[in-house]
Amino acid sequence: MTGSVVFDPLIPWIAIAVLAALALAGVSLALWRGLSGWGYRTLAALVLLGALAGPAYQVEDRAPLTDILVMIEDQSASQMLSDRPAQMEEAVEELAAEIAARPNTELRRVTVRDGEGDAGTELMGALSAVLAEEPSARVAGIIALSDGRVHDMDSMPEVAAPMHLLMTGRETDWDRRLIVRNAPAFAIIGEAVTLTLRIEDSGAAPLSDGTATLDISVDGGEPQSFSVPVGQDIELPVTLPHGGRNVIQFTVPESDGEITDRNNTALIQMNGVRDRLRVLLVSGEPHPGGRTWRNLLKSDSSVDLVHFTILRPPEKQDGVPVGELSLIAFPTRELFLEKIDDFDLIIFDRYKRRGILPAIYLDNVADYVTKGGAVLVAAGPDFAGADSIYRSPLARVLPAEPSARVVEEKYRPVVTDVGARHPVTADLQGEDSWGSWLRQIDVDPQAGKVLMNGIDERPLLILDRVGEGRVAMLASDHAWLWSRGYEGGGPQLELLRRLAHWMMKEPELEEEALWAEATGQNMRIIRRTLSEEAGAVTVTRPDGTTTEVPLEEVSSGRFEALYDGPEIGLYHLAEGDHEAVIGLGPAAPREFEQTIATADLLEPAIAPLRGGIFRLEEGLPSIRNVREGRPAAGRGWIGLTPRGAYETRDVTQSPLLPAWLVLLLASALIVGGWLREGRR
Repeated sequence: MTGSVVFDPLIPWIAIAVLAALALAGVSLALWRGLSGWGYRTLAALVLLGALAGPAYQVEDRAPLTDILVMIEDQSASQMLSDRPAQMEEAVEELAAEIAARPNTELRRVTVRDGEGDAGTELMGALSAVLAEEPSARVAGIIALSDGRVHDMDSMPEVAAPMHLLMTGRETDWDRRLIVRNAPAFAIIGEAVTLTLRIEDSGAAPLSDGTATLDISVDGGEPQSFSVPVGQDIELPVTLPHGGRNVIQFTVPESDGEITDRNNTALIQMNGVRDRLRVLLVSGEPHPGGRTWRNLLKSDSSVDLVHFTILRPPEKQDGVPVGELSLIAFPTRELFLEKIDDFDLIIFDRYKRRGILPAIYLDNVADYVTKGGAVLVAAGPDFAGADSIYRSPLARVLPAEPSARVVEEKYRPVVTDVGARHPVTADLQGEDSWGSWLRQIDVDPQAGKVLMNGIDERPLLILDRVGEGRVAMLASDHAWLWSRGYEGGGPQLELLRRLAHWMMKEPELEEEALWAEATGQNMRIIRRTLSEEAGAVTVTRPDGTTTEVPLEEVSSGRFEALYDGPEIGLYHLAEGDHEAVIGLGPAAPREFEQTIATADLLEPAIAPLRGGIFRLEEGLPSIRNVREGRPAAGRGWIGLTPRGAYETRDVTQSPLLPAWLVLLLASALIVGGWLREGRR
């Protein structure tokens, strides 16, 4: 119970001030005129003004509130290293018991874990959240148990109480980490890209010869080992072996005594892209479809196109001297013997044997395919005749044999069941509204997959793999009708683009493939196949354990599954003969960039609050009370500032001057002044 005098004026204070000024003027006038009752008048004015001020005696029923101590427990990834968890657990239990024994003190325990993504230790964010829920007038102190590796110091809240750091870790701790300073997302296949690596020791590192072993593996393959210097930038040239995603893993073997090997590995995922795709297009004669192929290939800035159209075959005899012709001679020997391996794709567009390309050249083209090249035959009426390119050494790699029949009939191309699952023809838009073609070459498939049919379900588009290379045959020269919008047209450009890119082995168009797409610690496993079923995928985690993940068909030929990786690192995927690797998590997790305990980050925040920093390995400091504004830490002790907060339960007020007493006193004083002046 506490009592105090309070004022509750009946009229505004400004009005009371005006009345007081008028009363003072009246009393001064009476004094100046020598009226003997001026004293009584002054007292009467004071009584009336006091009554207007409304004085009252207020009594409050107060209940004292406990002081709040905030204890922050850092349980981030770096805090789980070495014996830090045991250090903190022992300190937390001892502190909790000591706080429980203190009178008028309440403990708030806050746990800090890793932030979302790669945010690191967000200790200040957790402190802001707990302070927002507690009255600042009750917070007597803050104790943080951490290794000091805080990543959100910019979020430091306003704190009016002492803050202390009880630091885990040991002075003898040391760590070795691998740093990749530059890692481009893309690199050109076959060309070296330079990565900058650094192996760095921190903490109380032992003496060594200044070198370390660096293991490098690509796509989870057998690693290669190199001896590299420690503490120096290393320029490492890397050449990507294939297109698409290449996963490169750098590993430094764990050394004796270092507190963790989690930062001894770095995963780099780089996409391999071709510098320039070189395409040779040979048109047997001018026709509308030739411009379609040319426009398609020239529209792609990554394609270098060499295009020859045979305008004057050798058998043509028109009497014009050769020296007067403006035509470019066809460099057959240079293209088909000397530089054939420089091309990624060769297209024969309505080409027939005219003696321009001898049999030895076409035989060389067949060898080029088996060694990894690609040939596409866009067949016209020439393919069905006696001069067909099929009647050459190239026949051994072609997927279909002509029947010598050319069907001149209106029809609409149709995607087959296999084509609906193949990435070249799957999901082509508007199949039901495609325009018609007017000619088809009748062929008999000998190998490969038929993706599209034409008249009477005759094969129209056939793809095949020969040796290490690929061959495609389009049994019509009327694809250009779609580009002209005939009967509404069709996806001609998209179809031909996919076809060309499949032949050049672009990874996204592989019909039998297994890969995964990562988002943080979650991966989407994708299996593309021409089969109607796909088996479960075996996932091998970074620690060597495996799990089976079943797949579900989400569209024709595409099976998917979601998998949450329990840890950061390289995951191996396998289904049948297909394998893939993927790295989950950041290449260099923030929690393991620096692992040695330090107070350097928190010291600028603790010093203005007069707090202290102590190592738990040196023992737990005692707790004592200190007055506000005084140093809150000393040798072996930390201080809390008692707040003295309270809760008001009830308030009662009693007027100091009852109305009847005010009226009686004022009347008596006024009458007394009048009588005294009257006797004079």
